[in-house]
Amino acid sequence: MPPALFLVEKTAMINQIAGQKLETTQRFTKDGRRVPITRIKTDIGCVVQVKHEAKDGYQAVQIGWGERKPIGINKPLKGHLKGASLEKAPLYLMEVRLDKVADLKPGDQVKPSDILQPGDEVKVAGRSKGKGFTGVVKRWGFAGGPRTHGQSDRERAPGSIGQTTTPGRVFKGKKMAGRAGGTKTAILGLTVMEVDSENGLLLVKGLVPGPKKGWLVIEKVGEVKRFVPLMKVGEREIKETEEERAGRLRKEQETAEKLKEAEGEEKKEIGGVEKKEGKEEVENAAS
Repeated sequence: MPPALFLVEKTAMINQIAGQKLETTQRFTKDGRRVPITRIKTDIGCVVQVKHEAKDGYQAVQIGWGERKPIGINKPLKGHLKGASLEKAPLYLMEVRLDKVADLKPGDQVKPSDILQPGDEVKVAGRSKGKGFTGVVKRWGFAGGPRTHGQSDRERAPGSIGQTTTPGRVFKGKKMAGRAGGTKTAILGLTVMEVDSENGLLLVKGLVPGPKKGWLVIEKVGEVKRFVPLMKVGEREIKETEEERAGRLRKEQETAEKLKEAEGEEKKEIGGVEKKEGKEEVENAAS
């Protein structure tokens, strides 16, 4: 069986790619806002197999991503990859079901830049970090028992789990201690900020599931309205249009005039108080 085979829902065209999570950092947009960025490694994919309705019962295309060493590849996988004429075996296989198979054949390349562009809204799916065997407080957010009346060992306990005589058992699905994490998770509403084809990187606004070097499936679901691109690294000045510049200067001028008016009124009030105090002192001395 091919390694790490990932099935995706049926679609009219290829709108998914696979990549490896690298790190989470931050960048600035051209309007000066700081946003969280996840860097994802996305190499050029290769079509491994094309499935047809007549032969396989459904239409789909299988794409391989990444590269792996030839050591450890078994004979069934070698035979599966033989039709694609690949020099190196892929590290991750992803199958995408299609309404209509395009003019694709084994060995064709799939470039991430042909599928995703800056400003696209994407859904990122992966396997979340495994937390191991955890208690109910960490796994489900239980509050634990009271600390009073000598219950020093009940602070993180689940409490009573049983029922009465009827039904006399614990129902399935009861929230109890167990293994947490390590499940398939999808994050919606993320934005593609930059597609770096030269370095094989994809910058996504937001956080994605899984640990570093974990495999992700990025699916395009739409386009973001009022998209603001990232500022180039090392660029400090915020580029603005003539209208924005005129509006900014007008606001700065209005603010400066208001400050001058406030300072003038404050000086008048202080002067009036000083004159009043001086007049009172003269009258007191005369009396």
